[in-house]
Amino acid sequence: MTFWKSITVALLAVLAGACATVPAPAPIETPTASVSGNLVLDGVPERSAELGERLARYQNTRPADLLGWLPDDSGILVSLRFGDVPQLARINQPDGMRTQLTFFDEPVVQAWISPDPGVNGAIFAKDVGGNEYYQLHFLSFSDGRTQRLTDGKSRNESVVIAPDGRHFAYSSTARNSRDFDIWVGDMTDIEPHRLVLKEGGSWYPLDFSPDGSQLLVQQRFSISDARIFVLDIDSGQLRRLQVGGETSFDGDARFDRDGRNVFVISDALGETVGLVRIEMDTGVVVPLFTRDIWDIEGIDLSADGRYLAVLRNVDASSTVKVYDRHHGMHEISSVVLDQGVIPKALFNRAGTEIGFTISGPQVPGDVFSRMLNSGTLTRWTRGETGGLDPNQFVMPRIIRYGAFDTDPDRMNTPRQIPAHVYTPLGDGPFPVLIMIHGGPESQARPSFSEFIQFLVRERGVAVVVPNVRGSSGYGKSYLALDNGRKREDSVLDIGALIGWIGTQREFDSKRVAVYGGSYGGYMVLSSMVRYSEFLRAGVDIVGISNFVTFLENTNPYRVDQRRPEYGDERDPEMRQFLHEISPLTQAHQIRRPLFVIQGANDPRVPRSEAEQILKAVRDNGETAWFMLALDEGHGFRKKANRDRMTEAVIQFLDQHLLPPAP
Repeated sequence: MTFWKSITVALLAVLAGACATVPAPAPIETPTASVSGNLVLDGVPERSAELGERLARYQNTRPADLLGWLPDDSGILVSLRFGDVPQLARINQPDGMRTQLTFFDEPVVQAWISPDPGVNGAIFAKDVGGNEYYQLHFLSFSDGRTQRLTDGKSRNESVVIAPDGRHFAYSSTARNSRDFDIWVGDMTDIEPHRLVLKEGGSWYPLDFSPDGSQLLVQQRFSISDARIFVLDIDSGQLRRLQVGGETSFDGDARFDRDGRNVFVISDALGETVGLVRIEMDTGVVVPLFTRDIWDIEGIDLSADGRYLAVLRNVDASSTVKVYDRHHGMHEISSVVLDQGVIPKALFNRAGTEIGFTISGPQVPGDVFSRMLNSGTLTRWTRGETGGLDPNQFVMPRIIRYGAFDTDPDRMNTPRQIPAHVYTPLGDGPFPVLIMIHGGPESQARPSFSEFIQFLVRERGVAVVVPNVRGSSGYGKSYLALDNGRKREDSVLDIGALIGWIGTQREFDSKRVAVYGGSYGGYMVLSSMVRYSEFLRAGVDIVGISNFVTFLENTNPYRVDQRRPEYGDERDPEMRQFLHEISPLTQAHQIRRPLFVIQGANDPRVPRSEAEQILKAVRDNGETAWFMLALDEGHGFRKKANRDRMTEAVIQFLDQHLLPPAP
């Protein structure tokens, strides 16, 4: 029997044996464990001084992220780690001193700057212990004081600031803890904020009109259904701006500087996400850049409206192009990355320069800007790399491997699944770690990862990072290929990848492990269920183990957006299906060591998802390590916790992936 056929036969046998009824969830027993600081460790060995020493240089990279230009263009605001967590810092000149502005025990990674020098400050968001109940605060640049603007208990996000620099809008669950309404406040006045939209569901502000009387708002149902409206702030009247059909993903939107047009990012007119201009008076939709074959994922307008910056996702890497609207949308500047990611691009207040952050395999995260007239590129930060030469970091190559099914758009040839492959120096054969992203409608992109670089350079492990079906960035048809009852097709993509690894001489097909977080954690568990015969181990970080209990226990403000993706557990037939495909139902099929990692305060995938799969695997007599962070949520954000987690994962792989096959 061939390698691929044996995988298929094993898979069919597992599916045929799926349970037919949904039992009541068993009580969860917290394993007996030791506590180290804020970490509960069970089955995790003592720290290795030698490993810690080698890891430390990789773990002390310090990326910076651009948050915006200061009101008078005298410098930039960045998020940068000081001590254990990122905080806000001001940099007044390229390669200049970083002046820390916030001093909290929790991370501060989001901020929105007032354009008014008189206000001279910014709003930032901060939660506690990873619970994601973000509270908005005002930071004064003049005296460094901060003041909380929200109620201390709701979730608040998506801030936009009005042209006057004083008023701001945001989305909040303050009214009923479930729906995201839109509120408007004044950062110079402590009077209560005004509730301006309470339609129910999930609503987010996107932009103020130039006169501040209207808001562009988005109503979000799912990754494939989001709608743009104009809200009259005083009257509450809503008017939809429709790009195409009734259902499409209409994402970010911006008023033109004259208020007569709106730019909207949308997938309504094609397979990819494009950019259109909508005339406010007539509703006429004018497509822009109609020959784009890759998604447009962000835009920015200069203060006078002359320049338009367009951020594209090209096969998972980024390009930024700037167009002069006064000269027929002529391209005047561009930044094109072969391998790397630019999360956003922002014009300065004068409209003479555009700033952006680059994160790539050889750039841990640094801020750059480009002058529009001369094209001069300026580097504002030089992120520390622990004394390591960033030019020696490994660059991935992009491959595409054949899936189990065919692609009707490509003459029914095997569907192609993209992946980034990081390969150590030498001839191999190398052990392989498959890293699976979350979402599920996210995308693995070649941003910097100290974890990947350590594995490849110090442990000789090849790392393969696939974008299985359901990933964004490859068209809306590809995005929808795992929805509802097609959920397990994405798991079959991992089976096909295991088969592809078996055909590559540089890889050791007998030493393959899987690693993933959130939905990627579900994919790890499901892969362990179906392909234990071909895997050595798995690492599940904040992963879903049972779709039914996940949907019943995730935070109420999230569940309505998760059901369109996974299915509605309240429907008996769908509930049965979700139960049958859940890893917990088939945990007896997991026959390889598993490492389960969880944040105690996770509002998305609750702690119970980790504990129930841990108990089931141990009850079957299999090896299972467990790490619980008491001060974290959906992933580890604090350096001490993250460092210990990375160290423990490498200890796990050292024991269960690296040894030669018997």
